[in-house]
Amino acid sequence: MDEFTKGKRKLRVATIALKNITLLPGATIHFDITRRKSIAAAEIARSNNENVFLVTQKDPGVYDPKMEDLYEYGTLASIKQTARLQKGNLRITAEGLYRVKLGRIISDTDYIISEVYTDECNEKPDLYDALAKEAMMRVVIEQFAVLARSDKRLSLELDTLSAITDFDELLIKIAADIPWDYKIKQEVLDGADYSQRYETVIRELTRENQIIRIKNDFQNQLRENMDNNHKEYVLREQLKIIHNELGDGDHISESEEYERKLEKLSIPENEKNKIKKDIYRLKTMQSNSQEASTIRTYLDTVFDIPFGIYTDDNKDIKHAASVLEGDHYGLEKVKERVIEYLAVRILNPQGKGPILCLVGPPGTGKTSVAKSIAKALGKKYIRISLGGVRDEAEIRGHRKTYVGAMPGRLVEGLRQVGVSNPLMLLDEIDKASSDYRSDTFSALLEVLDSEQNYKFRDHFVEIPIDLSQVLFVATANTTSTIPRPLLDRMEIIEVNSYTENEKFHIAKNYLLKKQLEANGLNEKQVDITDSAIVKIIHNYTREAGVRNLERRIGEIYRKCARAILEGKKGKVKIGERQLKKYLGKEKVDFDHASEADEVGLVRGLAWTSVGGDTMQIEVNVLPGKGNLVLTGHMGDVMKESAQIALSCIKSCASLYNIEDDFFYKNDLHLHIPEGAVPKDGPSAGISMATAMLSAAALIPVKADTAMTGEITLRGKVLPVGGLKEKILAAKMAGVKNVIVPLKNKPDIEELSAEITAGLKLIYAASFDKVLKHAFAVQDTAKKIKTTHVKKQKTAENGI
Repeated sequence: MDEFTKGKRKLRVATIALKNITLLPGATIHFDITRRKSIAAAEIARSNNENVFLVTQKDPGVYDPKMEDLYEYGTLASIKQTARLQKGNLRITAEGLYRVKLGRIISDTDYIISEVYTDECNEKPDLYDALAKEAMMRVVIEQFAVLARSDKRLSLELDTLSAITDFDELLIKIAADIPWDYKIKQEVLDGADYSQRYETVIRELTRENQIIRIKNDFQNQLRENMDNNHKEYVLREQLKIIHNELGDGDHISESEEYERKLEKLSIPENEKNKIKKDIYRLKTMQSNSQEASTIRTYLDTVFDIPFGIYTDDNKDIKHAASVLEGDHYGLEKVKERVIEYLAVRILNPQGKGPILCLVGPPGTGKTSVAKSIAKALGKKYIRISLGGVRDEAEIRGHRKTYVGAMPGRLVEGLRQVGVSNPLMLLDEIDKASSDYRSDTFSALLEVLDSEQNYKFRDHFVEIPIDLSQVLFVATANTTSTIPRPLLDRMEIIEVNSYTENEKFHIAKNYLLKKQLEANGLNEKQVDITDSAIVKIIHNYTREAGVRNLERRIGEIYRKCARAILEGKKGKVKIGERQLKKYLGKEKVDFDHASEADEVGLVRGLAWTSVGGDTMQIEVNVLPGKGNLVLTGHMGDVMKESAQIALSCIKSCASLYNIEDDFFYKNDLHLHIPEGAVPKDGPSAGISMATAMLSAAALIPVKADTAMTGEITLRGKVLPVGGLKEKILAAKMAGVKNVIVPLKNKPDIEELSAEITAGLKLIYAASFDKVLKHAFAVQDTAKKIKTTHVKKQKTAENGI
């Protein structure tokens, strides 16, 4: 018996540093040592029949460990057996005796000699009473028993552990028997008392049991899935045998059905090979897996696309003309251009014609014109709304690897109509937009470019799709928001506002019949007079198209339907006097021309999204410092026009006897009424310049004259757009004279006599010509000068 076993508290002993191994008291381990110092320590201890100190390294990679490289606590062990291996290595069997504390390393020349202490490391203080310790022991045994049910080797130790009465011995024994990582065993060894060791042991036991429980759940789920798949396979095989016995030869599997569809598909051979791979993958994988569902969706989409399926076009140009004439009143230029387009397409079916883009205000019949073209050619019709579309994937589709991926709207449209040469309406193309992630307009370039769309590639389908035979027609309210490259690929056809006469005929010939049918009525039950229709157009609607007109007619018919069902009336006749009863007070009040000529007041003409309109431009002269005040919710373009107009009239002020310092002593306030309504556009230049000069020179402007046109600094009048709508607005306001830019004369000549009837159109190339026809008083220079002097003196006196 050595000094330690005789009760000594300090001992010098040979030491072996262990890698990735921790020996606990009472446990027996086998390990190999290769380091020279460790081999020497084992041989010395074995030859002298002494114990050896086994301590674990903190870092297994250190070859020659020092004091700081070793854990503080280790185990004093007895070497039971040694065996020499190849290359001089040694295999040792050692049994742990006691837990000791490393004091210091005395020598490490030939082998490590350490000084170890017993201190209190083998003492067992009672931290809990007997009942608490008994409860803790039972908890440990129960957790170990749960773990032992999954490990037969541990189940053999259960009876042995149940017989142990010492709590600390029980904890050490469990930690030694379970194949835990050496760091966990070291944590048990480092425990200052059985309370700390209990926390470590119970924590790891609980963790091991949770891992086993989760693993068992996975295994059970896998076993259940395998059983279901095996069951499905057996049932399918039995079903095949049953079908064969019954002689039901039409029954085919899902993959065989896809293969038959693939044989009929008119696509290149290399694309067929890609689809064959997907069919083979579907055949070999589990039918209820997520990937199988994705492949199935992809194959269904591909086989629904009408590759090589076409309809024959109706090549009777007279039939096309009669269809357009029967469906639409007016729109002569539009119908003429469409007939020309169809004629060329009929003569040259393979030709790469332009993409038609119908541009005009809402409600003017752009969509219905596209429907009529499809009807005239006998094509199938599909409408794709682009309003608000900002994602490129809406056009090109999503990558099929994404969750919830789907093809683009174009491919979906072809799937719906079932042919490869429909008429596809790209509605509201000006309302599409782009953001920093994708560019919708760039995707549309590929679609509308005849040099690219014969091999359009959708990201989801990944097979080239021929869109060259699709007749694309686009609609837009304005071209200002369409990028130039996309606009260059389309031919613009303007669908202008309707005149009151055109609206009357449209209502009488189309809308009345349509709303009668929509509301379940007939002509014998309701009759609306022609004068009532005119009044509805003039006093209850204000629009470029006829959409609100149709709503008003529908509102009348709904009230008539109620009155008929309630038995109040047999037949309802509606004239001008009855409109107030059915539609209420008049909704539209036109701003009529002034009765008298006024100074600083000019009537301009403007284009809006609902047609033309007139606007009063008012200018007042106020004492000040030469500032220009602008009010009326004007945009940047109109503000620039006002500044240009002011500079222009300053350059010609002397011709109208305006004092040289007038623009330095006075402010000009320019106002356009209805300030809450935004106004912008390059067409009010001459109107603002005329109003400013009139106010400055005190020359009245003719009340029956309206004007439109932009002005330059040198007084040139520039052309503008929207003349049809503007002239219609001037007629509604009772204007007799309309001043327009000379360069717009060709546009005016294209207008029908119905629009220009009753108006005197004055063409002006310069601002002088505008003033000549706009001012009510000419050659009044002396009178003007005298009046100006009086006005300035009055202002200076504060009156």
